[in-house]
Amino acid sequence: MNRQPSNDLGVGRLIILAVGTFVLGVDGFVLPGLLPHVAADLSVSLATAGQLTTAFAIAYAVGSPIIATATGRMDRRVVIGAGMFAFLAGMVLQAAGPSYAVVLAGRVVAGLGAAAFQANAFAVAGVLSRPDRRARSFAMIGAGSSLASVVGVPFGLLVGQWLGWRGALWTIAALAAAAAVLAAAGLPSVTLPATSLRSRLAVLVDPRVLILLVVSALVLAPLYLVSSYVAVVVGVSTSADGAVLAALFVFGTGFFLGNRLVGRFTDRFDSLTSLTAALTVAIFANVVLGVVQHWFVPTLAALFVLGLVGSFLFIPQADRVFVAGGDVATVALSLNGAMAYVGTAIGATLGGVVLSVAGVLWLAPAAAVLAAVVLAVTRLTAPERRTAAGDQEPATHARSEAVRP
Repeated sequence: MNRQPSNDLGVGRLIILAVGTFVLGVDGFVLPGLLPHVAADLSVSLATAGQLTTAFAIAYAVGSPIIATATGRMDRRVVIGAGMFAFLAGMVLQAAGPSYAVVLAGRVVAGLGAAAFQANAFAVAGVLSRPDRRARSFAMIGAGSSLASVVGVPFGLLVGQWLGWRGALWTIAALAAAAAVLAAAGLPSVTLPATSLRSRLAVLVDPRVLILLVVSALVLAPLYLVSSYVAVVVGVSTSADGAVLAALFVFGTGFFLGNRLVGRFTDRFDSLTSLTAALTVAIFANVVLGVVQHWFVPTLAALFVLGLVGSFLFIPQADRVFVAGGDVATVALSLNGAMAYVGTAIGATLGGVVLSVAGVLWLAPAAAVLAAVVLAVTRLTAPERRTAAGDQEPATHARSEAVRP
């Protein structure tokens, strides 16, 4: 990587990147709450409207490695700024789109822009941060998303109530324009080593990285199976005005609190422990949600817990992939971001299937089962456990030699 000493990524520049993830987070969190309005206006079912989330996720996942390869020799500041401008273009296309097909195309364009912005933001932070503060740097960038869930979601939904769902998307477009200008003007000039698409795909040959990327493609799926359809989940217990807004605010508050805790927790303990704890809590929270969703306040409590573990499902996994990537850590981290969106797509798609086939009451139980499966896969395939076991045997042997007479 080529950079000047002055290009160290301090708090101010991390905040600039967090502004961008805030805008992406507003889009990601607001859309589920607007799905009933989107579906009605575009004359599609709720399950079909939910696939707008799937389209965004697939575009991100497919576009991330291709964009990273095509822009490999470019200044990351330019790529990050251009990514946010592309996201802006996608939001404009959605806000003005007269049909579901046009809005869907806008989601794809926005997903490609988000891939260019977010994957590079985390890659730059991973490279420029000290190892003992890397998880905290990731968490600070991710704080934009968590703050979006607390501040941006209520604002976006209120705008949606006043101006319609298209008005909310126009507002997000305006925020994206501000974030693009800020990123282009305030970030340092950073050039990462160029990597060919073949080299990027060669990362998948490394069993440790491949296993972790599979987990990355699964770990967020249980969360998005429920959160993508939070409006209909809340509708089971109440039809009161503001119920969806309250639910998303509570979910976002939990997400924000989790983001404030996950960096220090992961740096102090380890990523596998953090991820295991989060998946375990997610299982029980979904079980509880399945039992209490006929009552509004208990439903809010369960959604708060699910929001709390949300950050613990992403940040530790990103750290695991970065460490396993070694010399190609930035490549591995880029692919991790793509796989995270694959997980989002899996969750939203499975949620749509469950909603269509079995109904809303089965969303939380299905998420609990999926979280249990992901936990089992995570623990059984964890390369850290095999590494630790391999390191332990020589250490034990050395101690035996030391005490031998």
